[in-house]
Amino acid sequence: MSDKVGGLWNYKPQDSEEASVMKSTVINSSKEMSAYSDFPPKPEAANYMHNQKLLEYFQDYAQHYKLHKHIKFNHKVTNIRKASDYLTSGRWFVDYTDSTGAAQSDTFDAVLLCIGHHKVPHWPEKWPGQDEFKGRILHSHDYKEPTGFDDKRVVAVGIGNSGADIAVELSRVAEKVYLSTRRGAWILNRVHTRGMPLDICMSRRFIYNVMYSIPRSIRAWQVQRTINNRFDHAAYGLQPKHDVFGAHTTQNDELPIRLASGTIVVKPNIDRFTEHDVYFTDGSKAENIDYVVLSTGYDITFPIVEGGELIKVDNNRVELYKYMYPLDQPHNTFAVIGLIQPLGSIMPVAEMQARVFFSALSGESTLPCASEMRKDVFDKREKMKKHFVDSHRHTLQVDYIPFMDELATIIGCRPRFLPLLFQDTALAIATTFGPCAPYIYRINGPHKWEVDVYRAIFHPRTFEDSLCIYVVATFLGGWITMLTFVFSYWLYFRVPIPQYTYELVTGGCVQSVSEEVDRGGGGSPHRSSEPTQASKEKSNISRELFGYAEQATQAPSLVETPTQMDEIELQ
Repeated sequence: MSDKVGGLWNYKPQDSEEASVMKSTVINSSKEMSAYSDFPPKPEAANYMHNQKLLEYFQDYAQHYKLHKHIKFNHKVTNIRKASDYLTSGRWFVDYTDSTGAAQSDTFDAVLLCIGHHKVPHWPEKWPGQDEFKGRILHSHDYKEPTGFDDKRVVAVGIGNSGADIAVELSRVAEKVYLSTRRGAWILNRVHTRGMPLDICMSRRFIYNVMYSIPRSIRAWQVQRTINNRFDHAAYGLQPKHDVFGAHTTQNDELPIRLASGTIVVKPNIDRFTEHDVYFTDGSKAENIDYVVLSTGYDITFPIVEGGELIKVDNNRVELYKYMYPLDQPHNTFAVIGLIQPLGSIMPVAEMQARVFFSALSGESTLPCASEMRKDVFDKREKMKKHFVDSHRHTLQVDYIPFMDELATIIGCRPRFLPLLFQDTALAIATTFGPCAPYIYRINGPHKWEVDVYRAIFHPRTFEDSLCIYVVATFLGGWITMLTFVFSYWLYFRVPIPQYTYELVTGGCVQSVSEEVDRGGGGSPHRSSEPTQASKEKSNISRELFGYAEQATQAPSLVETPTQMDEIELQ
């Protein structure tokens, strides 16, 4: 129940059963990749908008399309059930309370459920000693701002986007923040090449196609190498066992410096509580803890729809075609919108789902039969099992580009390179090598733009022709270098290499070494007994280098205790 548009982006400072962003929340996807396909954001808007600026965008959208007159604010839906003539009409009864609190009921031809999946907090099973703990335990659902946490000692549990944001924010005011994670995470920054948004640089059809034509192990190695060049995850105790594609990454630009400064200390899973302390699975403990903040995700539930019987939920998994339609229904007049966790922004995907629903409802497009729907659901579930670690969190994951293309194919608005190449070369290049922004799904198909699509795609506020060339060239250069390295490594073990001489630094002395390598990479080195004059000169340099190395090895560890992975299933 709300008095304005915007959903959870309406910041509510007080505790409420309704979900709300934190006061400081900034979107993790850029403005262009988060926009609706027919409403570009203002040119002066920041690339990563604060939640209030995003709320303004939603309000501007509603005002532009005159939506307020169609919305009943301060109404609360209490029950959705099939009408008595549903089998023939496909209609639904909706029970609700109006703004005065009076109970009402109406009949509708179709129903869209747009409640998202951040409503019911997921509370993990209690740890030993939790009931005796004297501090306060709260869920991230109830955390709004750091007021009241000054000089407190806090354990933040979970390293998703919310958990990392909360830990970073509290580290500015709290005495100490411990970040507890069961398996670590891959940390990405929002700002990428030449200061551009990460998704603008990487969410490109060409890059996606190249990436997924390469074996997963190779592309994961390359991406992880790039990430670790910026921030060594192992050194800070965050290195996961899964590869970078095995779980949802965490976006946070400030977490590395907070770890390096010691204001956040990484810890493994919680093992148990005492009255004032928290013990972890590696045997270490955090003493005199005042707060424990659980960023452990949310439970998916639909109790208001047919008493919870229409959409069955099993361990946070649902059987919905395209994460929208319940299976085996005689009419497709009910759907869920936004029940997804895209690797990208959710707003354009939710909009595309809505376009699919109304296109099918109006008869402009046709949905597959029940058996094909079930097969699609099964295939997606099996793919997810292979792709992601098995957890309460990874049940709604979709890749932005392929999933948008799936939905766009249903209604006929997917951009095709070859037809576009003959119709409009600039658009063909932009949709393939440029950012896969939502606007490209207005080039053709129903409700397409004629002129505005050019203005949206080629507007210089974010997209630059030079950047497009630079990003693609940099991407190709990196992968060519990586593939050259892999080929050289393969060649090293398979091709005989002639005898060669090199300088071996050992024990502070530089010696000439002669070695012959056979096909298997073996060989017996033959060391000369007398170092050369050049070697003697280099030995002085090597002694200085080893002196610096010895000092470096005596430096304190970057983390208080190394993270050990645990099998307890926590978010």
